[in-house]
Amino acid sequence: MEGKPGEKPSLKQLGSVRRKAIDSSQEGLIKEGYLQPGSLLPLVIQPAIREVNLIDWVANNQEYIRLQLAKHGGILFRNFDVSTVDDFDRFMVSASIERMEYHEKSSPRTQISGKVYTSTEYPADYPIFPHNELAYRHSFPLKIFFFCVTPAVKGGETPIVDVRKVYARISPQIRERFLEKKWMLMRNFGDGFGLPWQEVFHTDQKEEVEEYCRNVGIEFEWKDSTHLRTRQVRRAIAKHPFTHEMVWFNHIAFFHVTTLEPEVRAGIIAEFKEEDLPTNTYYGDGSPIEASVLDEIRDAYRQELVAFPWQEGDVLFLDNMLVAHGRASFGGPRRILVGMADPYSWQDV
Repeated sequence: MEGKPGEKPSLKQLGSVRRKAIDSSQEGLIKEGYLQPGSLLPLVIQPAIREVNLIDWVANNQEYIRLQLAKHGGILFRNFDVSTVDDFDRFMVSASIERMEYHEKSSPRTQISGKVYTSTEYPADYPIFPHNELAYRHSFPLKIFFFCVTPAVKGGETPIVDVRKVYARISPQIRERFLEKKWMLMRNFGDGFGLPWQEVFHTDQKEEVEEYCRNVGIEFEWKDSTHLRTRQVRRAIAKHPFTHEMVWFNHIAFFHVTTLEPEVRAGIIAEFKEEDLPTNTYYGDGSPIEASVLDEIRDAYRQELVAFPWQEGDVLFLDNMLVAHGRASFGGPRRILVGMADPYSWQDV
């Protein structure tokens, strides 16, 4: 693959990159390993000598990193000298083509600097179910990055799940049903629970919301002057554009009301009619998803879940189409930063 000196390849070009080993000039600078016996997720890369600069090393080993990311789904860079937001931001620039802003979001985050955000600001007492970031959106990130500034005193892991394996665990009958029907996400805004539509769509102009929804295939209705309901139908299964593997790539379980913690679920169901729930999922034709199907899907994630304690300075680099992520409940202060990169469209999958 040829290009101008210093120019990064396009996403389309990445699929044809010839795989090769680490640049010979970089040999001996890093060491590889794994966190758990028998588990290839994540690959752990650490410096073999003290002076290794992670940003420079990544820039010099792009093809090697792409190969390892496609194989393992995630890479944990540990014990490198990464300590500031600027370090993390420069790592993302080195490891990606185009960083992304967080649009059409479903959870509260704070923008720290540029395209660096806090991880989901969800109450510490409750875990967050594994999901592939923004899989419900018309375009989603192929890459997602996490940076540990402060590990939690207790818990607070970011569990990760290979969704190639989730796909394999789900029965062919269920997979076929979702291939045929797809899935629907319903969201309600303006009822005092969850994010307001103004924050999700980055505008307070209803006309701009409507235009955006039309452009990306979201059905919308204004329940009144301030309350908005949206429905969007997406595919549940995708083929990875570069590895060509089938992946379970959706938020079917994540957004379904029955996945919430029991006390949270009970409170929401007591307050809202089903059609007014902040979020819920259905088959693409609007019919309800059977409880047994949801149980099987959730169990498939849990069977493949990998968790490890964060260490200060850790950088976790995931292929967002191959690996889902979640969050364990935690105690004490915890600060994990997040960035996304390399947008890809459903129409190109």
